Amino acid sequence: MRAAVLQLPAQGMSSTKLYNYIRIASKQNVKVLVLGEYILNPFFNELRLMSISMIKEQALHQSKVLKDLASIYKMTIIAPLVIVKKKLVYKTIAKFSPSSSSYYNQQLLINYTHWNEEKFFSNEKKKIKSPLIFKIDNFKFAVMNGFELHFDEMLATLNAKNIDCILLPSVSTFDSFHRWKILIQSRSFIHNCYILRANRIGEYKNKDISWQFYGDSFLCSPNGEILEHLGDREELMIVDMNHSEVIKARRLWGFKEAIKKRV
Repeated sequence: MRAAVLQLPAQGMSSTKLYNYIRIASKQNVKVLVLGEYILNPFFNELRLMSISMIKEQALHQSKVLKDLASIYKMTIIAPLVIVKKKLVYKTIAKFSPSSSSYYNQQLLINYTHWNEEKFFSNEKKKIKSPLIFKIDNFKFAVMNGFELHFDEMLATLNAKNIDCILLPSVSTFDSFHRWKILIQSRSFIHNCYILRANRIGEYKNKDISWQFYGDSFLCSPNGEILEHLGDREELMIVDMNHSEVIKARRLWGFKEAIKKRV
């Protein structure tokens, strides 16, 4: 399975870079392309200052662009989006495939004093369910937001699903560089699946504080090893994943078999 991460800063209403990079990815036979968070919309703290109508207009525009690109280039595009329904704002991850579109509403949102998405967005607070799951050529993907990877309850919903790869859009900043590596490597090893992380780049300034989004998008193997990674610049990363490597890792470590014996 050939996939790609497009590491970008926020693009606003511009679609030029999306067209150019997706065209390149298509020529390399990429089946799935993943974008980081807050690339198609302004960052959270900027969104709070925008009108509902402007947020809606931007989301509709970007959705149309990505639907068209998915159809033209026969590619599935995973794109975090902020959308508006009945004047309420939701944080979602959209899946645009060549023939259809679907949306996953983030279930667990950041709720810190300096960054309270849970308070701003209208996403429902209810019992945790499985994230978005889909297949391409018998290779099974799950899609969740980066913050959700912290929660055992989210991963537990995937235990019986035999996922080959978790696609993980994120918007990591500050001094979280090493923590994120450890978290993703641990999750990929324990669950013996690939994790493909797409983190954005760029900067947001709030008074005297600079929020640096540092990139470091990478692919982690079912054995918890980093196979490919990007730096802190705009870049397209193309990776190959194999279902057979997932099966090998699960047989080698036997984590699932150990639990099955005790159910």
